Amino acid sequence: MANARRRIRSATFSGLVAGVVAMACTGSSAQTPAPGSEDPNNWPLFHRTANGWRYSPLDQINTGNVKHLHVAWVHQAGDITHGRQETPIVIDGVIYSTSAYNRVMAIDAVTGREIWRYQPKLDPTVNQILFTAYSRGVTVAFGKVFVATLDGRGIALDQRTGKEVWSMQLTDFRNCQGCNFTSPPVVAGSVLTFGSIGGDLNTVGKIYGVEPETGRKLWMFNTIKDDPKSWPGESGKFGGGGAWMPGTYDAESDTVYYGTANAAPDYYGKDREGDNLYTDSVVALDPKTGSLKWHRQEIEHDVWDFDSAYEVLMFKRNGKDLLVHLNKSGFVFVMDKKDGALENVWPLNDTFNFAKGIDPKTGKMIGRVDPPANKASLVCPNLQGARSWNPGAFSPKTGLWYTTPMDLCVEVTPVKEKQDPKDLLSPAFGTQGYRVAKIDGRPAGRLDARDPITGKLKWSVPFDVPSWGSVLATGGGLVFNGDPFGTVKAFDAEDGKELWSFNTGSGLRSGIVSYRANGKQYILVPSGWGSWAATLFNDTFPALANVNAASSLIAFTVD
Repeated sequence: MANARRRIRSATFSGLVAGVVAMACTGSSAQTPAPGSEDPNNWPLFHRTANGWRYSPLDQINTGNVKHLHVAWVHQAGDITHGRQETPIVIDGVIYSTSAYNRVMAIDAVTGREIWRYQPKLDPTVNQILFTAYSRGVTVAFGKVFVATLDGRGIALDQRTGKEVWSMQLTDFRNCQGCNFTSPPVVAGSVLTFGSIGGDLNTVGKIYGVEPETGRKLWMFNTIKDDPKSWPGESGKFGGGGAWMPGTYDAESDTVYYGTANAAPDYYGKDREGDNLYTDSVVALDPKTGSLKWHRQEIEHDVWDFDSAYEVLMFKRNGKDLLVHLNKSGFVFVMDKKDGALENVWPLNDTFNFAKGIDPKTGKMIGRVDPPANKASLVCPNLQGARSWNPGAFSPKTGLWYTTPMDLCVEVTPVKEKQDPKDLLSPAFGTQGYRVAKIDGRPAGRLDARDPITGKLKWSVPFDVPSWGSVLATGGGLVFNGDPFGTVKAFDAEDGKELWSFNTGSGLRSGIVSYRANGKQYILVPSGWGSWAATLFNDTFPALANVNAASSLIAFTVD
């Protein structure tokens, strides 16, 4: 334990340096690490590096020895509600982990021994909200561990001791649907940014800028534009939106990019005719002021629940600085980083039916098909999209983006619902139930390896049941992913051949990471089946109802 505390003391400063280095956009020089290779021993940010790649350059574990991968240690968080949805942070031999109801733990990365634990006293009303217990991670910087809570607060903990430094109420939680957080904040230069949930709810989703030293709120960006053309009548009053996954900060342009959630009600759009800005968009914000630099709306007047809240990836290609962004429709938008101008739009799946396509030059839908009110319609892709929120990974060694699409549809009957924003458990789905449907002759899920700019497919591994776990790519030529039954697998990054597997005992809905401590590389797997995926798909895949609950961290290594 003494050694672990020494490591955590040294991590206080070096963790901040790691975050700053990782956030810098890198060029090609002898002094500057290649993009994706910065701070190789650590996992200091949600996606490891600010470019969103989820790539670890470590290669001690590789295609030649991955078959010898074995368990080094197991840590149990305790509360198993909604499983384990986090991506852990690892800095200088210390893991900063979170589980249900914003429980935070510092763990020795070599032994799995707990160093400290913090459990916030949450407003009891959190048990009445739609996305209760969700906690996708923490943020570590400035000698602090930052938590975005289920009751709408920002909390800062001392990185060394876990003691609370400050706690600040950022939202009007008790009087507002969706005025809370399920994902960690983003360090955007000298500001912390927090994105609230919103889509699927009678609310107005917001993004907040906060002072890291005190928790003082600096600014607030409203994802529902104050514009009667965009939101006629009072439709914007409960228009949904929000930004429920972490954004991406680009130090080079001093810009924080967020993907925003869908308009509400999800499937019934008659009362909100208009483009419904800034829902289903990528917004580029000045982190110092919260002012909007530019936006790119990907799904105009969304009536299919196609959030754009997913990860933003950054690339330099042919002299251009590009953003690559997938939304739930399954279309990938390739944009110029400075202004959102389109370079390309390509589909992850070919089974969509909400439109004939999206014009790759204008980004506009071609031949959109809105589900009619009060009549059952089959919408493809399904309510969790052509891929859920579990991020993919890019390997600079292969030039491929690895991600996990699913080919499923959903039957909905759009209806007008009574809006009650004070009923925190009442969603704004705008449909009379759901029925998820398989597509004949198609595997339900896949692991794809694609060029992120063109969409060209190199290889694909089919799954009978979709993967709802995030992807990790490594310098050892490996791609890691896990399934909802608990099996984590290692694939050859070049051809998709399965090289290793291990059953963790519960499903994966989280982020696999890699780090090096005491000279040894580890693969860290959070295991614990949960989130809405654990209940919405049981009728379609009955075996999911029998998946064991858990909340574990399992570290693997080779001798």
